[in-house]
Amino acid sequence: MREDVPVRRLDTIDARILLALDEDPRATVLGLSRLLGLARGTVQAHLERLESDGVLHRFSRRLAPAALGFSVSAFVMVEIHQGQQEDTLRALRETPEVLEVHGITGDGDLMCRVVARDADDLYRVGQDVLSIPGVVRTRTSLAMRELVPYRIDPLLSELAD
Repeated sequence: MREDVPVRRLDTIDARILLALDEDPRATVLGLSRLLGLARGTVQAHLERLESDGVLHRFSRRLAPAALGFSVSAFVMVEIHQGQQEDTLRALRETPEVLEVHGITGDGDLMCRVVARDADDLYRVGQDVLSIPGVVRTRTSLAMRELVPYRIDPLLSELAD
């Protein structure tokens, strides 16, 4: 799913299904319908719509990079030449250690979340990003510890109630 494509607004049933899946990602449609007191067809229809609308992301987004040997996480602010964003983004997408790229305001044009195996590897990743055509300069901040992990369940809980 592309981040710039608007997604359908979730309803209470969607939120309840997603919260249940968050608790048990391997739950079956029948199991969800029993747990939530909903008809099997209702659960199936909501799940199909959530998938087709791009609300549900790939399973790999749930993996911890450290489990793959990438224990260092950093944020790289990237300033680019105006008019070269598409070429720069294409190259960033081809860099496996770049996990996310966001267009931002303020000091820089892009913010990238990157991972590396160790400090030397982070230096290499930083140099790789800096060598991408269109990149003017970068500023890297090492993530020391994740204090609040990515979460959406508090928002789902509000909607489900």
